[in-house]
Amino acid sequence: MPESSGFTGRTPETNVIDFRAAEQLLAARDPRGAVKLLDPVIAAHPENTAARLLRARAFFAAAQLRSAELEFGVVLEREPDNAFAHFALARTFERAGRPEQAQRHFRLAAALDPRPQYVEAARFDS
Repeated sequence: MPESSGFTGRTPETNVIDFRAAEQLLAARDPRGAVKLLDPVIAAHPENTAARLLRARAFFAAAQLRSAELEFGVVLEREPDNAFAHFALARTFERAGRPEQAQRHFRLAAALDPRPQYVEAARFDS
């Protein structure tokens, strides 16, 4: 009989399946569908940084910038050396019209990982 919590039948396998399906939905440009799949995964495993990073990317793709900012922030609290999370947070700030905050995170991303796109975005020469 179903419970009212909404998490009935959730297993580690269900969470993995939902995570992988969310990746596919995001790749297929359905970020809102990805968020819906990830919400119960994160509710069951709030410590799962990979799921949070994927949800942050989905929020960004759905133009839910405040939610993306918060989720990227959680990832960076746990993994302050995550260059991709810094870069993605910078893009979020850039889209939100907050260039000073964006610049700081672009530079952190480039300092952590000198990928050409990170270094170019960091604009160290300016």
